[in-house]
Amino acid sequence: MFLNTYTDSIDFNAAREWIHTTLSGVMPAWGVTLTECVLVGLCLLLGYALIALALIYIERKVCAFFQCRLGPNRVGPYGTVQSVADMVKMLIKELIHINHVDQFLFNLAPFIVIISSVLAFGCLPFAKGLAVLDFNVGIFFLMAASSIGIVGILLAGWSSNNKYSMIGAMRSGAQMISYELSIGLSILTMVVLSGTMQLSEIVERQSEVWFLFSGHIPALIAFLIYLVAGTAETNRGPFDLPEADSELTAGYHTEYSGMHFGFFYLAEYLNLFIVAGIATTLFLGGWMPLHISGWEGFNAVMDFIPSIVWFLAKVGVVIFVIMWFKWTFPRLRIDQLLTLEWKYLLPLSLLNLLLMTLVVALGLYF
Repeated sequence: MFLNTYTDSIDFNAAREWIHTTLSGVMPAWGVTLTECVLVGLCLLLGYALIALALIYIERKVCAFFQCRLGPNRVGPYGTVQSVADMVKMLIKELIHINHVDQFLFNLAPFIVIISSVLAFGCLPFAKGLAVLDFNVGIFFLMAASSIGIVGILLAGWSSNNKYSMIGAMRSGAQMISYELSIGLSILTMVVLSGTMQLSEIVERQSEVWFLFSGHIPALIAFLIYLVAGTAETNRGPFDLPEADSELTAGYHTEYSGMHFGFFYLAEYLNLFIVAGIATTLFLGGWMPLHISGWEGFNAVMDFIPSIVWFLAKVGVVIFVIMWFKWTFPRLRIDQLLTLEWKYLLPLSLLNLLLMTLVVALGLYF
């Protein structure tokens, strides 16, 4: 069942070995390690920024589609350069000095949020051989790193000395801590099915059939719970109470400007990508192609598509569904939001974890 017969047309392992061999021939071992760390960091930050800009543009276009508008259409062909123009504007904006705030914590908060997001982003296996962090306890590290962001949000609200920011931070803390339970249980359900916590190994074990299908009803329930809880975890509509404009002006980042506000903005969209990337890795086979038993010709065509294209395509589908949530459903009240988690999603997640354990123990999966 777990034999991987997929051969990627673009071998990132070979490229990685070639870079390492080339560097080893011209510099000592410590220089090779340092250079590789710098290259990985630059690629990670470049990918982070490019994906954020792309998602901002896509969000605007999807929003316009649902509202029967055109969206960005002036700056560049079909408005494709609008996000770049906004980024340049944000980078050159002045950092406004706010009186009566805790300056150290106020300036530290956006960096904590962005560091948490980058660490989680580095855990995603984008393609075969293309992963920055691939531990044997990768799931544990991913959940721990992504949980750091709430500290930055709470610090931002508290240090701003603004009642709207503080209320937004408290809402976000209550919401993110609550829904992390359902997310963790959904992820744990798939760990039980896969038998490993290493993200690359989880993908490899879906070479024949994706876990969403092989895990039967428990996997489907875990996927649906994960989508709902992941949407709430990223503070997106209809769970965007921490940033409710009509109530809190802008929530926990009301007092921020310039690049500091940009950090919160980037982290919000990259967290959307990370949530979709984890869903793709755990439920949809990661970078594995779609295979149908007995359809050899179809499978051969699917194998021809590079693994990174598979991963990004699946992530794109999940992101569209999450955006669909935001632009379709009205915003929930805080009591409705917490009731949904504590009275419904959390008990259902616990029962589903028990059901998946029985399925695996009795060998009912395929």
